[in-house]
Amino acid sequence: MLSPRPLLCAAVFALTALHTLGSDTFIAAVYEHAVILPEATSKPVSPEDALALMNRNMDVLEGAIKEAAQQGAHIIVTPEDGIYGWRFTREAIYPYLEDIPDPAVSWIPCTDPTRFGHAPVQERLSCMARNNSIYVVANMGDKKPCNSSDPGCPSDSRYQYNTDVVFDPEGKLVARYHKYNLFMGENQFSYPKEPEAVTFETPFGKFGIFTCFDILFREPAVVLVSELQVDTVLFPTAWMNVLPFLTAVEFHSAWAMGMGVNFLAANTHYTHLSMTGSGIYAPDGARTYYYNMKTEDGHLLIAEVDSHPRLSPASLPAVNWSSYALSVKTFSPNGHDFEGLVFHDRFTFTELTKPEENLTVCQKELCCHLTYKMVGKQDEVYVLGALDRLHVVEGQYYLQICTLLKCKSTDQNTCGQPVETAQTKFEMFSLSGTFGTNYVFPEVLYSGVQLAPGEFEVLNDGRLISKTRPTKPVITVTLFGRWYEKDHVKQDPQPPAIP
Repeated sequence: MLSPRPLLCAAVFALTALHTLGSDTFIAAVYEHAVILPEATSKPVSPEDALALMNRNMDVLEGAIKEAAQQGAHIIVTPEDGIYGWRFTREAIYPYLEDIPDPAVSWIPCTDPTRFGHAPVQERLSCMARNNSIYVVANMGDKKPCNSSDPGCPSDSRYQYNTDVVFDPEGKLVARYHKYNLFMGENQFSYPKEPEAVTFETPFGKFGIFTCFDILFREPAVVLVSELQVDTVLFPTAWMNVLPFLTAVEFHSAWAMGMGVNFLAANTHYTHLSMTGSGIYAPDGARTYYYNMKTEDGHLLIAEVDSHPRLSPASLPAVNWSSYALSVKTFSPNGHDFEGLVFHDRFTFTELTKPEENLTVCQKELCCHLTYKMVGKQDEVYVLGALDRLHVVEGQYYLQICTLLKCKSTDQNTCGQPVETAQTKFEMFSLSGTFGTNYVFPEVLYSGVQLAPGEFEVLNDGRLISKTRPTKPVITVTLFGRWYEKDHVKQDPQPPAIP
């Protein structure tokens, strides 16, 4: 017969297990890792040297995983390139790769490490998950042999993939995703023949996964959410921040809000390439985030999120992004329209010349409406901008953007250049646009590259409005629209770049 204390322990364990199975929330962790990089070389190092470098990085990741587990985290996401870094040719990365099987094989590398050949990285990641009873998400390289019967087979007879893996709390491989949208310079990797939509079920919702540059495209990112109805997206990334619209914390939090999902983003930390910015984002705003260009240290983030955010009382209603903008009469132009470049895209701008005003600026089919009131305007220039065209630098994708933007100086020629600080505060703002797409991501960025959780909202008529008086000076208020169906349209020729 069991003594009363073991009975109590058993009862507590049973209740804990029951709660986990039907949990309304879970605790997530992401780790921003200052990656230990290899020496730059075009020649492959030995497998032993490659593993030694990877083990140095995994030593750091293991410490973060243990700490996250001790704080109750159910899952931890680590960054893209977090195990071996970058600086590789196709040949030089080969010693770092392993053959990663399809998760359907039901494999726990920690307990059966040689089942699919030599796999020390998968074994160690599996053991980290198993020993700490936590889901572990990591990015590594997969190699797959091929031969001449495959017309797509590379000349070296192998495919090499930028790959995310997920191990469950028992150490079992439950997900493998090959990055589909490779960024420029990732010549060490092969493109998968087809985009993969990778999902897996957990006691706290349905999860999907993709990597870095994937977020800007329909496949697989939008497919996972809109068609496969995932609750939470896992996002290893090596993200180089690009102001004013594409800093990591800004865009990733906006994507979570626009898509109505949790988004767990783990970035590498390497300030020489402007890499920083990780976060745990819910549809109603950032639960926690990290952006720091002043240190070279890694950083662990932990927060509680809803397991099924669409069922949450805070879930956003369906938004008709053009409803309000189409219903109002175009505000009178103020005669201050001019053109400017933002990350190689030619915007139409109009300057905010009064302390409060209603403004409209248009480009092609997109008209952007802004109502605002400033507080104690400093010697700074702000503009309302519109963009409706195909972006063609570092990837090709069609954008529709409405933005309230601080210029770098009082010279209009600097409008659109990166700005990190501002002094002007706003009493209120309301931004809307006549978007042709339903995929619009609302961004608000304050001085110091800080987010504004809880201080703005999106109304179901498509207006992005301040809920309260903004507490910090504004860098940008933006509706970033992606019109996926027009990604391959013929681009209108642009006039020469502004000097």
